Order: sequence, then structure tokens, then C-alpha cells
Amino acid sequence: MNNAMKTSLLDEAYDCFSKGSFGESAGILDRALSIDFEDERIICALKCANFWKDKEAKLESVTEHFARGEFLLKEWINFSRFFRSFGGDDEKCLNTIRQWCFGNALKAYEKVFYDSGGNDTGILFRIGRCYKSIGDYENALNFLERTFRQQKENPAVIAELADCYALINEVKTAKIFFREAFYIDPLKIEFAFMESMMIQRLIQQLKDNGITGDDAREWLPVYGVIYGVFNIKRELKPLELGKLKQSIFSYENRLDESKGDVGPETVPRLLNSYFRLIDHYVCVNEERGRIEDILRKIKRLNNEIFVEYIN
Repeated sequence: MNNAMKTSLLDEAYDCFSKGSFGESAGILDRALSIDFEDERIICALKCANFWKDKEAKLESVTEHFARGEFLLKEWINFSRFFRSFGGDDEKCLNTIRQWCFGNALKAYEKVFYDSGGNDTGILFRIGRCYKSIGDYENALNFLERTFRQQKENPAVIAELADCYALINEVKTAKIFFREAFYIDPLKIEFAFMESMMIQRLIQQLKDNGITGDDAREWLPVYGVIYGVFNIKRELKPLELGKLKQSIFSYENRLDESKGDVGPETVPRLLNSYFRLIDHYVCVNEERGRIEDILRKIKRLNNEIFVEYIN
């Protein structure tokens, strides 16, 4: 009897989540908790309800459409970090709130989109992101690809596109786009918006290794290569190759001049650049000696990564 009652109350709470009625859902979950105060699903749902309950009044006060969409996505980032912080693992709870949050953000952004004539790439991008998060991948790809055609060097756009390809099982394309995005600037990629298991597993592996926060963004492309996720090699265009070599030269000089006392991004970005250069050399059948030179540099920079890379 108690199990049936708990299930019924949880279903009621999830229904409230889908409508954005978090205050009401908190009351329902309090009743469920009085039946079983150790049920992890109830505890997780109540924590989520209380998080969003505190945002309800603020959300109601935001009437301008763009600001409303921005508020929802900003709070989603905060919520995602909160959810991970207490070890939340109830996918039904998380997905119900995701549908509500991104569904409402989508309505807000679409209003801006149609009012502005549909030419703002920032709005195109946000609409694509929202469609992806509510599971409408066809529309998501449409909007994200339109954005990409206008912003081909934007790592956030490329990462969202990669994530969408991964979610529809276009694995090779996803890997190519993810690697490009994280090479351009990993700090511009927000983990809270990444949903595919391809990236989520990497994030978890980094966490298991004690790497979190901005450091995780910097090291993800390195471990992506190490763990065989970022394994699609390509030949670089002459301009790309020139920029890559200049970037390597700059990072190497930074390390030499500072005697190793540099920002936390220097080592992972240099390692990622070395991997990228080796991939290019393999694709163009460069002489082995050049590859060996880069491998020696990787060994000097981080022997642990070197050992994992060659194995």
C-alpha cells in the first residue's frame, strides 16, 4: 500500500514539474517523505523542487521574452551543477524538469525570433539548443546548422552541433565536431548543455580522476584522445597547419619563459596541439622522424599522458 502511495505521489510531483508548479510539487513530496523518509527518489525530487521553487517568483517577474529565455538557461546551468553536487541520478526527475525548462525557453526565444524577422544568429543558436534538449533533433539540426554556416569558428555552436549528431547516432560526425570545438576554446563549452553519452562518460571519467570545473574543460580533449573518443584524424589545411604550429610555438615559449609556472590551460592545450599535429602528420604520411620529435616533446611535458597515448 505504501509503495503504491509513494508512486502515486511521485507521479503527481513529476506532473507538477512538467507545469513548472514547483511549490505545489514540494508539498506533495513532503507528504511522500512522511511515508518513507529514506526513499532516494523522493529525496532527489524534493531537492529539485526546492531548488526551482525559489526561482518561481523571479521567473514570473521576467516578462521580456529574451530575458525570460536567458533566465531559464542560466538557472539550468546552476541546477545541473546542483544536481551533480548531491549525486542526483533520477533520470525521470531530471528529464521532466529539462523538458519544462527548455520548452519554456524555446517559447520565449521563438517569440523573439519571429518578432525580429528570423535573422539573429544568437537566437537561431538558442532555439537549436532548446530543440535539442527537448528531443526534437530534426529541428535542432536545422537551427544549429544554420547558425554554424554563419559562425564556423564558434566552439559553443560546434559543440552543440556535435552533441546533436551524437544523440542521433551520427558518431563519426559528432567526434569530428567535438574535437574541433574543444580545440578552438574548451572554456566556451558549457557541460550543462551536453547530453550525449559520448561526452557525459568523458566528463565522469575526468571527475573520477579528480578533474572538475574549468580544468575538466581544458583536459577533456586530451583524455578524449587518450580514451579513443576523439579518434578521427584529418589533414589540416595550410592555413590551419600554420596557425597550429604558431600556437605550439607560443605555448612552448610560455613554458620556457615561466619555468613551468603558467596558467592551468597551458599544458592541456599544448598536449592537445601536439596530438593534432601528429594526426596531421599521419594523414599526410609525414616522415617518422617528425612524429618522433613530437612524441619526445609529449614525454617531456607529461610522461603519464605519453605512456597512455602510445599504449
